[in-house]
Amino acid sequence: MDTSSSRTLIQRFLSHFHPSAFLLATQVLILFSFAIFDELPDEQAMINGFGVAVVILIVWVVNHSPAINWIAWALSVPAVVFSLLSAFLDTSGILVWSSLINGALYLYAAGSLIAYMLHDDQVTTDELYAIGATFTLIAWAFAYFFQVNQIWDPGSYTSVLRPGENLPFIELLFLSFTNLSSVGISDVYPVSTTARVLVMIEQMTGVGYIAMVVSRLVGLAIQRQARRGK
Repeated sequence: MDTSSSRTLIQRFLSHFHPSAFLLATQVLILFSFAIFDELPDEQAMINGFGVAVVILIVWVVNHSPAINWIAWALSVPAVVFSLLSAFLDTSGILVWSSLINGALYLYAAGSLIAYMLHDDQVTTDELYAIGATFTLIAWAFAYFFQVNQIWDPGSYTSVLRPGENLPFIELLFLSFTNLSSVGISDVYPVSTTARVLVMIEQMTGVGYIAMVVSRLVGLAIQRQARRGK
């Protein structure tokens, strides 16, 4: 079997998998890992290990989108390095860089998935998974930015359970998900001006994303009905 035939077989094999589904499933698995490994000494190392897997899946997803691949690679390599370093070296400087780079990578991946969903007038199974994966990517990205803000300005966020303390990442992620989905449970909330600005930017992003998804699905449904009526 020559090289071209082998490449074709590999491409056919991979075509049966949905990259966005793997990405979404991994992110959901990380959420469960927070509950399973809660309060364990090596919890952060385990979470960072899952984060490396997410970075690899992000590169795979971007490669299937109209986005520029080299940007994803340029962000993913330092993201992996700093994620591993932050798992073993408990320093605020490394954690800041890890959070900044991961946040930028997650936002770029979210933009890549949006471009992927909008590049044609059909909704495939993978694009449906991409809707959920994009939402979680945006939530994770802002949680990373919240973490950077908290490191630079301690006390920027507070919660009912930890008043006056710096919050763990899971609480910042919880804030991001409730804020992005407009649930607003309000037991974790921003205190400083910078924190409130970041939260407002995420609110605008969430409203815009949901409006984009709804308008696209409605528009495609109208087009489908119009074709059937001809």
